[in-house]
Amino acid sequence: MKDYIVKALAYDGQFRVYAIKATATVGEAQRRHDTWSASSAALGRTMVGTLLLASAGLKNEEKMTVIVDGDGLGGRILADANGKGDVKAYITNPHVSLELNSQGKLDVRAVVGTEGTLTVIKDLGMKEPFSGQVSIVSGELGEDFTYYMANSEQVPSAIGLSVLVDTDESIKAAGGFMIQVMPDASDEAITQVEKNIAAIPLVSRLMESGETPEQILYRILGEENVQILETMPVQFKCDCSRERFAEGLSSIGKEELLDMIHEDHGAEVVCHFCGEKYHYAESDLQELVDAIDEKRAADFK
Repeated sequence: MKDYIVKALAYDGQFRVYAIKATATVGEAQRRHDTWSASSAALGRTMVGTLLLASAGLKNEEKMTVIVDGDGLGGRILADANGKGDVKAYITNPHVSLELNSQGKLDVRAVVGTEGTLTVIKDLGMKEPFSGQVSIVSGELGEDFTYYMANSEQVPSAIGLSVLVDTDESIKAAGGFMIQVMPDASDEAITQVEKNIAAIPLVSRLMESGETPEQILYRILGEENVQILETMPVQFKCDCSRERFAEGLSSIGKEELLDMIHEDHGAEVVCHFCGEKYHYAESDLQELVDAIDEKRAADFK
């Protein structure tokens, strides 16, 4: 079954709710970055959280960047997503594998850290992107995304993020949910949903056993209370290209390009997000130098 996200309403619009299956999506990131178990869990939770926020707040080509900048062993984690369900991500130190924590779970807090910031940048196609930042409050990421929604977006929410890693480092299951409380939600409904969330097993365990995002929402909210609005596929997708990196090379300047030609006899650029490598021969770099000269000559006229 392919990865997808479900968008729904619950209790006659008292809650906006989302649930996501992202096993293959996180699995693709794990393979591309060769992440080890603890890093995989931290990277995967960040990707799932970013997709949940993006699906709730973006449309089509609009973009969102989430930066988790903590003092943990994994270093900075960065994820980019758009309103179409595409996501790409990387973690600075992919090779963190630790003993399970006291709850018998992957030690994401040690990878993320407990000091630092979680930053969300939304590019909605306007002059200036929207940016919100909160302090890391847990390092487990679910609580940190929840804290961001309450403090930066002013939307009380419950966010669950879960990644299950197999013994061979592959991703067994990954997914999550977000329950947003609307202003007219009753205390009774909120209390019931909170009880159900507290009782639910790990989302990744449920998905490993075959449960769908829809069924997970039914567990939390009761099937009779859920109105499915739409489902949307999600996937790991990087928008890097040879042309885009060539533009980046051009921006470093003519002198640096000439150094690459004469000293390195070419250049290789590696994408942070997907690991794709782009090689530029001396002739390719010379074309970039020529283009810079042509632009300078045109500007001079």
